[in-house]
Amino acid sequence: MSKQDSADIHGEQFGVKHIRRVYREGMFEDETPEFPVSFSELREEAFERMSWKAKAYVHGGAGTEETFERNKDFSRWRIVPRMLRGVADRDLSTTVLGNEHSYPLMITPLGVQSLLHDDGEVATARACANMDVPFVLSSLSSATMEDVADALGDTPKWFQYYWASDRDVARSFLDRAETAGYDAIVVTVDAPTLGWRDRLLKKGYYPFLEGEGIGNYFSDPAFRDSLARPPEEDPEAAVDHFLSIFGDASLTWDDLEFVREQTDLPIIIKGVLHPDDARRAVEAGADAVQVSTHGGRQVDGSIAAIEALPEIAEAVGDETTVLFDSGIRRGSQAFKALALGADTVMLGRPFAYGLAHSGQEGVEQVLENTLSQIDLTMGLAGIDDVDDISRSAIRDEASL
Repeated sequence: MSKQDSADIHGEQFGVKHIRRVYREGMFEDETPEFPVSFSELREEAFERMSWKAKAYVHGGAGTEETFERNKDFSRWRIVPRMLRGVADRDLSTTVLGNEHSYPLMITPLGVQSLLHDDGEVATARACANMDVPFVLSSLSSATMEDVADALGDTPKWFQYYWASDRDVARSFLDRAETAGYDAIVVTVDAPTLGWRDRLLKKGYYPFLEGEGIGNYFSDPAFRDSLARPPEEDPEAAVDHFLSIFGDASLTWDDLEFVREQTDLPIIIKGVLHPDDARRAVEAGADAVQVSTHGGRQVDGSIAAIEALPEIAEAVGDETTVLFDSGIRRGSQAFKALALGADTVMLGRPFAYGLAHSGQEGVEQVLENTLSQIDLTMGLAGIDDVDDISRSAIRDEASL
């Protein structure tokens, strides 16, 4: 999609314009969509183009994958459409951390995108820039945070922060992110150690041992200063050092003061599933909390993210921004998360499969389809403003 094509569908009736164009092309030009319409078809076609390494890394979750599967089940909550509400002009914009976003949708951090496409995170960033969708870059990016920031331009961008046990490297990452123009720091707290992932263990495959996904580390001055020889001369030693400092299981809530001292950017705590932890995050100075199960990739058998969202929104939603990821495959699911208290939602695997399917164009297509579904769901539910999506728009099946 070109920037002009993208601009043509922005604004009022986003979804209607999109599906009318598809119908016209099918009826009058005999051109049915080349890009898959449903998530299951997209995943199937993407799988045909993905290496076994990419499949093992991106698909599935921890252990039995119980959490991974439960994350996708939003059926407990049912949308209750309302009629004759005057929804011709729908406003999908929202305010997050004091900044206006065009849509209540962001790209969640996903590492090692070079496994999915040669252009990796840069392709995703360019798609986000064209669609005006904010992007959250993983610390475990194949491209450097500076290169991704350049690709995003003025598009809102956040940096997801894995806390290195080497404080010089930890400090350097924060400094670089702020200098590169990122708008917020997303501190991931649900990965103090590796999760048990059958698909990767079965293959004996861990991409970082090949030097994949550690572009931010190899380019970092503090990391390079800690090596006897630069990564270009001794990549194996550099990888070993990365593995030795990646993450810090000793961290506590008190340690968040370090992050606050190092940056003036807003801080989001990602990976919260209990309302008490959400309260602790707010007490520790967090500007937002992100309800997430890490895509079901960490704790086998944990509560699903959508199950955790209502209590967390009730506990801290009036005090701070609440973000949501894990399990969203369609716009109707995003609508339900917004109704349950999320201020905006994060999209993960759908964009990853779009990237694997056809690079930047594939990510743009996923974003366009998802935003269209959100817009159409709003209109059909009788809501013309994202900020008016509330608990009254849905019902718990137990109450029906």
